[in-house]
Amino acid sequence: MSFALQHFSLLDKFYTVITARLYSTKTREVRRAALPSLAPDPAGRAAREQPLLRLTLFGRMRAETAGNRSVLPRGRKTRAVLAVLALSPHGTAARSRLAALLWSLRENQQARASLRQAVHELQQALGAAGPRLLRADRHHIALATTGVWIDSTAFTRATAAAPETLDLFAEPLLGDLYGLDPAFDQWVAEQGVRLRQIGRSLGETILAAQTNPAATQQAAERLLRIDPTHQGAWRAVIAAHLAQDDHDTALAAYEQCRATLARDQDRVPSSETEQLAARIRRPLPPPRPSHRARKAPLPGLEGAMRLGVFPLRCFEDANDTLALALMEEITTALAQFRWLTCVPYRAPAGTTPDFDSAKPHLASRLDFLLDGTIQRRGGRVRVFVQLTDLRSGGTVVWARRFDRDVVDIFAVQDEIAAETAAQLDTALLIWEGERARARRLADPDALELMLGAIPSLYRLEHAHFHKAGDLLERSLSLDSASAAAHAWMAYWHLFLVGQGWAPDAAAATRRAAELAERAVALDPGDARALTLAGHVRSFLDKRPEEGSALHERAIALNPNLALAWCFSGLALSYLGDHAEGARRIERARRLAPHDPHGFFFDTAQVMPHLLSGAFEAAVAAGRRAIALNPGFSSAYKGYISALGHLRRDREAADLRRRLLELEPRFSVRDAIVRSPVAREQDMAMYAEGLRLGGVPED
Repeated sequence: MSFALQHFSLLDKFYTVITARLYSTKTREVRRAALPSLAPDPAGRAAREQPLLRLTLFGRMRAETAGNRSVLPRGRKTRAVLAVLALSPHGTAARSRLAALLWSLRENQQARASLRQAVHELQQALGAAGPRLLRADRHHIALATTGVWIDSTAFTRATAAAPETLDLFAEPLLGDLYGLDPAFDQWVAEQGVRLRQIGRSLGETILAAQTNPAATQQAAERLLRIDPTHQGAWRAVIAAHLAQDDHDTALAAYEQCRATLARDQDRVPSSETEQLAARIRRPLPPPRPSHRARKAPLPGLEGAMRLGVFPLRCFEDANDTLALALMEEITTALAQFRWLTCVPYRAPAGTTPDFDSAKPHLASRLDFLLDGTIQRRGGRVRVFVQLTDLRSGGTVVWARRFDRDVVDIFAVQDEIAAETAAQLDTALLIWEGERARARRLADPDALELMLGAIPSLYRLEHAHFHKAGDLLERSLSLDSASAAAHAWMAYWHLFLVGQGWAPDAAAATRRAAELAERAVALDPGDARALTLAGHVRSFLDKRPEEGSALHERAIALNPNLALAWCFSGLALSYLGDHAEGARRIERARRLAPHDPHGFFFDTAQVMPHLLSGAFEAAVAAGRRAIALNPGFSSAYKGYISALGHLRRDREAADLRRRLLELEPRFSVRDAIVRSPVAREQDMAMYAEGLRLGGVPED
C-alpha cells in the first residue's frame, strides 16, 4: 500500500493571478537593460527611435514616458483597457470585446458607457502623446505598435545573446489587476499560459545552445523559473553539477526535481531522469543531527523537514477503508505546507504494511513519522494520531485524539485531516525551534537560525522577541533567497509595530511590506508568505481590499493554514463584513485550538463582535486573549471599547491602566490613525467605545 503525494500545480493556476507587488532588484535591472537606449546621439537617430511609452505588465503595472514620467491611469479598469490593448494582436481590440472582459456583469449599454469613460480617462492620462498612441473609432480601439516598448513583447524576443530577458517572467502578469472582473481574470490567466509556453520554447532553445557547465546551469535554472516541472532542465542542472564534481548538490537537485513533480499532479521523474540520478544515488546516511547539508539549488521549492504518513491501523477490521482514506487525506493536507516534504511509504508488493518491521527502514529516509489507530463503536469513531521524531529514537512530538459521530464519513475525513495538518504545522515549528536553540551550535546555518527564532517570536516577551529579530536578521544575511525567512521576519515586524515597540513605526511598516512582498516573490506558492503580505496590506498599509485578495489566494493554496483564516477574517471585518469575518476567525480557532498564538485568534475575534454590536461576545473574546497573553497590547483595545459601550467603567479602568503600561502613548487619536477599519460608522463605534472606556483623546 502507498499514499500519493499531494498533487498541486503551482504555475498555471497561480502565477498569473496573485495580487501582489512583486518587484525584485534583479528583474528591474533586466527590464532596464532590455529598454532601448534613451541617450541622444549626434545624428539624432537614437532620439528618433526612443519609445514614446514604456509599459510594464509583469508584476505591478507601470506606464512611463521617455522622460520616466508616469502616465498610468488612476482607475484600475482603465489600466486594464491599456493592458488588453498591449497584449492584443497589432494592439487592437474590439469595443465589444473590451466591454465583455471588464464589465461582464453589467448590461451591454452600461458596459459600453463605462468603456467610453475609461477610454476618455486613458487619453487624458497619456497627455500630449495620446493622439499618437491611442486611436478609437466606433467599433475598435488601438494602441500604436510603433513607439511603444512592452516588457511582455521583449520577453518573447529573448535570444541566446540576451537570455536575461527571460527573467522578466519572474513576476506575475498584471499581478495588481486581479479581481477586476471574472472574465478579465480568466483572460489574464490565458495570457499567462500563452506567454509561459513561449518562454518555455525560448528557454529550451537557449539551453540547447550552451556549451559549458556553468552557462548550461544558468540557462536551465532560467527555464525552471518559467516551468518548474521541465525535466530536461532538471537533467541539465544535475548534469552541470556532476560535470563540476559536485555530487551532493546534484543529488539535492534530483530530490528537488522529484518533490516538484510530485506536487504537480503526483508525477514522477522520467526514465531518463532516473538513469541520470543513478549515477549519483548513494545509500542514505543514518539520521543527521541537523539539516545543514540539505541545500537546494533553487530557492523556495524545497521542504526542510521530511515527513511520512503510515497507514492508520484499525483494531476491528484490518481492511477498514477509513484507515486508507484518512491516510490519503492527511497526506494531502500536510503536503500543502511548503516547508514539509512528504515522502511516500510503499510496502513491498503483495504485503500488508507492518509498522514495526518498516520503522527501521523509514528512519533512514524520514525525519518524522505520523501514524495512528482507528476504533469504531456503533455510529462513533475514535481516531488517535501521533507524530514521532525518528532522529531521536522515536520521541513523541505531538499526539491528538479525535472523537466523531459518523453521519457523513467524508466530512469526518476532511475535519480530522484539516485539524491534524493545521496543528502539526505549529507543533513542528516549535519543536524544531527548541531543538535548534538547545543545540547551541557554534556555527548555525540559516535554517537553524530561523527555526531558533520562532519559539521566542511566539512567546512575545520583549527581550526574547528582540533576540528573535536578531536571529532572523542573521538567517537572512546567510540565505537572502529564503522565502520562509523573509516571511517570518515580516511577521516579526508586524508585532513590532502592533506592540508599539518600533522606534520608527513608519520605517518598520515599510520594512514589513518589503519583506512580505519579497517572500512572495521568492515563492509565490507559500501560503504563509501570501497571508502575511496580505495582513501587511490590510493592517499596516490600510488597504484591506488588496489584503483580502491575497488571503483568498493563501486559503486556496493551503486551506489548513489557520493564520490565513484569521487574517482573512480580520480583513473582511475591516471592510464591514463582520459576520463572515467572525466565522473565518472562528474557523482558525477550530483548526488550531492549541496554537501558541491562540491569543491572537481571540484578539482578532474581538473586532467583528465589537463592530457588529455584539459587545458581550467581544468582551468574552478579549478576556480569553488576555488570559492567554497579558502582554499583547492589541488584545486590550477592542475589549476596552466594548466595555465602554456596556458602561462597565470599573473593568474598563483596570484594563486601561494595564494597556497604558504596555503602550504609554496610546490614545483615541492614535487608535484612529493606526486602525485599518474602512467604514466611517465602524470607526466611530470603535472610537466612541474607547472614549467611554476612559482612553485619553490625545
